[in-house]
Amino acid sequence: MWWIYALLSAFFAAVTAILAKIGIKGIDSNLATAIRTVVVLILAWAIVFFKNDHHALASLTRQNWIFLGLSGLATGLSWVFYFKALSMGRVSQVAPVDKASVAIAILLSVVFLGEPLTLKTGIAVLLIIGGTLVLIF
Repeated sequence: MWWIYALLSAFFAAVTAILAKIGIKGIDSNLATAIRTVVVLILAWAIVFFKNDHHALASLTRQNWIFLGLSGLATGLSWVFYFKALSMGRVSQVAPVDKASVAIAILLSVVFLGEPLTLKTGIAVLLIIGGTLVLIF
């Protein structure tokens, strides 16, 4: 079932790029990022309250708070740079290069989480990096 959610994520990420490119026309990319962030914040909390998951806040550990906070900082920086890139480049270039994050995430998961790097996964990482380089140059 996880792959259905992953495909939905990929679909909405693609739609995000198109909508963002249209939405940032004529405005500062940082302002666009701030507006998008408020919408995401409202949506995320609405889902938490709708599903009645807000009670779990009390059970969060210090580690949960630290790493979710750091993840939020990384997300924020990713969005700032993504919107800046979209304001300057074409979606057909920016979105695929942004997806180099897949290869980077795989490599980081090997180093920091001890996940295995199989031959198949290694080849996929090389292909993603190769495709990214083709798009950049």
